[in-house]
Amino acid sequence: MSGAAANTPVVLLHGIWNARAWLAPLAARLRAAGFAPRILGYASVVGGPEAALPALIQTLRTMPGTAIVGHSLGGMMALEALRRAPDLPVARVVCLGSPLRGSGTARQLAGRPWALPVLGRSAEFLQRGFQAWDGNAEVGMVAGNVPHGIGRLLPDFDPASDGTVALEETRLPGLRDHCVVASSHSGLVFSAPAAQQAAAFLREGRFRH
Repeated sequence: MSGAAANTPVVLLHGIWNARAWLAPLAARLRAAGFAPRILGYASVVGGPEAALPALIQTLRTMPGTAIVGHSLGGMMALEALRRAPDLPVARVVCLGSPLRGSGTARQLAGRPWALPVLGRSAEFLQRGFQAWDGNAEVGMVAGNVPHGIGRLLPDFDPASDGTVALEETRLPGLRDHCVVASSHSGLVFSAPAAQQAAAFLREGRFRH
């Protein structure tokens, strides 16, 4: 794929426990960079992937030439939609801190009965992740390395992380490119460097290293 044209539509997907408004700062930065962002909301806890994916796939079918930027669970949702519907007209995906290889934080929380309602119907998907990416879309990962988050409260959590997702959980075989910015997990959607890297990948299929 050549460089993205001006006003390329970009679907933004939030992570678990978040709402559409959470992505407003990221949307503003991408709009200023020349893209046309559209934030999609979904019920990440009470609905989960099985409820949200059919609507996401249908929406993407109506948006040829689009790209996706997904934070955390949102990035996983993007790849799962493309895995289930490989003919979707999506050229590039940027994941922000998504535990594509499965979330150790989710696995530890799932071992505590009181925490299962917190993960809701996304629990199994978050724990499982993917083995590799071999789909048609080019996928890039922007990971954070500032360890401020819920993971710090859990035993056996990898200190090389964004506080919620370990860096190794973001390194999925088959990614087109991977970069690390100074950010916590939640901070990735507010980070100017993360937005700049996302824009670079959407345009050229690679990050600025």
